[in-house]
Amino acid sequence: MTLGRRELLQVAGATAALAVANPALAQGKSPTQADLLNFKPVGQLTLLNFTDLHAQLVPLYFREPSVNIGVGEDKGLPPHLVGEKLLAAFKVGNGSVDAYALASTDFAALAKTYGKIGGLDRMATLIKAIRAERPGKVLLLDGGDTWQGSYTSLQSKGADMVKVMNALGVDAMTAHWEFTYGAERVQELIKQLKFPFLAGNVKDVTWGDPVFKPYSVTERGGLRVGVIGQAFPYTPVANPRYMIPDWSFGIEEDKLKANVAKVRAEGVDLVVLLSHNGFDVDRKLAARVPGIDVILTGHTHDALPDVTKVGSTLLVAAGSHGKFLARLDLEVSDKRIVNYAFRLIPVLADAIAIDADMAATIREVRGPHEETLHKVLGRTESLLYRRGNFNGTFDDLICQALLAERDAEIALSPGFRWGASLLPGQEITGDDLFNQTAITYPAAYRNQMTGAALKDVLEDVADNLFNPDPYYQQGGDMVRAGGLAYTLDVTAKVGQRISDMTLLRTGEKIDAAKTYTVSGWASVNEGTEGPAVYDVVAKYLQNVKTVRLEPNRHVKVLNADPAGVTPG
Repeated sequence: MTLGRRELLQVAGATAALAVANPALAQGKSPTQADLLNFKPVGQLTLLNFTDLHAQLVPLYFREPSVNIGVGEDKGLPPHLVGEKLLAAFKVGNGSVDAYALASTDFAALAKTYGKIGGLDRMATLIKAIRAERPGKVLLLDGGDTWQGSYTSLQSKGADMVKVMNALGVDAMTAHWEFTYGAERVQELIKQLKFPFLAGNVKDVTWGDPVFKPYSVTERGGLRVGVIGQAFPYTPVANPRYMIPDWSFGIEEDKLKANVAKVRAEGVDLVVLLSHNGFDVDRKLAARVPGIDVILTGHTHDALPDVTKVGSTLLVAAGSHGKFLARLDLEVSDKRIVNYAFRLIPVLADAIAIDADMAATIREVRGPHEETLHKVLGRTESLLYRRGNFNGTFDDLICQALLAERDAEIALSPGFRWGASLLPGQEITGDDLFNQTAITYPAAYRNQMTGAALKDVLEDVADNLFNPDPYYQQGGDMVRAGGLAYTLDVTAKVGQRISDMTLLRTGEKIDAAKTYTVSGWASVNEGTEGPAVYDVVAKYLQNVKTVRLEPNRHVKVLNADPAGVTPG
């Protein structure tokens, strides 16, 4: 079963009760560290988790999407609620710190009130405080996409994040973007970890043997807790297969059922799935795979202020970029959850004390790269962000750079969900640019593409996003297009969603048989040639010096569920 309207109201009521219990968060006041940590403990076990950190070590701004459309059975359900609709559903007060952290509404103004969010030296403070409060009862789990997404992670090939996660005291992790460093490097980094790397759905393509440890069993609070890892199932499709040619990925329901049975046979009291499937996939999976008590879901970057319950399984969505630390307290009796309490804690940088040890580790990691990180490339007069099903202004900036610097008619930027936001008036630094572009296959190609081939690209990505069966979704957003307008019908059949493609330079309709010059980046094809996208954008910024990008209006969307769209 999926979360129905009745259950949604129950979630909203529970969240409202949490807000009342912590008035400083509900009334729009700037909270203290004590306010953020305020929590009435429950049971024997505390699960702490974060996911989709994308190598962000220091505080940042990150605007949540104003468009996040649900389809099929997930239409109109969390996380496919945005802006005012999300705040109303969860009874979150306008202007509150939770409203700032969870929604796009009044983001720039609230950012000036509450400041930056995240920073692992602040996260460490929260974790240490909760561990001190609950000695021997805390399990800290990392949902993956941790080693990639910054300049320092790219330069160290993930080693910086391994060092930081070891210092943070993580108890287990799973993965996705980690695999883009290549199979050999992944294995090297796993050997440096002080905790298990879990991925029960990855196997050797030749023999079918498990590549990684599928699960671990740990004792906390007198309970035996089994943690099963689930890596992103579509890694070789969404990312270059040539980097991991000998590994096979998938949802692997049967294998997951078998691993649940194995863990149960070891006498555990609780089974936790540490997942990088994406929220809608995990909601479907929870109804199909019995025996999982908790799913800590990742990949789609969703942040929900309460758990979602599917049958007897609790789903936790902890957001991304270090914005939140999710706390789930559990009372377990006779191998089942009898009571729980939850809080999605916003890691408000200005309110939380800096942990000296973690701060020193971060300085050590970033110190050798300060010149590149702090180099000013330009300035923005408008809000730059990435998240949203169809467009993000930072990707529009990337597309402008590709059009100008690669002399192209059309530019394409992938629908990645990682990348921090910048407020109007901020300088754009090297750090900011790499937070949007730091990948191991950055070539900015320049190819000739027919109108028919271009439509096929858009149709393929649209099906990844809007296929009504979550098992056929890959969790990203729509490819961003520069120099191109089109119409997308969310409810149309496969191959029939895209129409009215128009070349903006001339105003002419795209001709299926005609060839166009297209520039893009992050091609998964081996041997792709072109300058690195971050060099292309840096050159463009240094030429124009100041940018101003309003939201892209060149994509017309039909039949979208209004719950997932902010008007305007």
